[in-house]
Amino acid sequence: MTDADDPRAELLRLRGTIDNIDAALIYMLAERFRATQQVGVLKAEHAMPPSDPTREEQQVARLRALAEEAHLDPEFAEKWFNFVVAEVIRHHTEAAEGR
Repeated sequence: MTDADDPRAELLRLRGTIDNIDAALIYMLAERFRATQQVGVLKAEHAMPPSDPTREEQQVARLRALAEEAHLDPEFAEKWFNFVVAEVIRHHTEAAEGR
């Protein structure tokens, strides 16, 4: 019996792939937040508002289109983006209040 014929081996292989992807996502999110923290500092230094609704709308449209191309539910992509943006705005607000 080869690994391809063994459902348990296939399950372990797939879970290993999922674990690797999850790790990559965490590192990518950390990198994203490092960049947005720099944006927050810049905005705070120049008294710019913590959120930019026009930019957020453009990003939602862009990410929904990317999600469709990637065969990912665009609603899910938008929910994910809104969740991340809420955290970014919280960081930007804290940076502005700290100045």
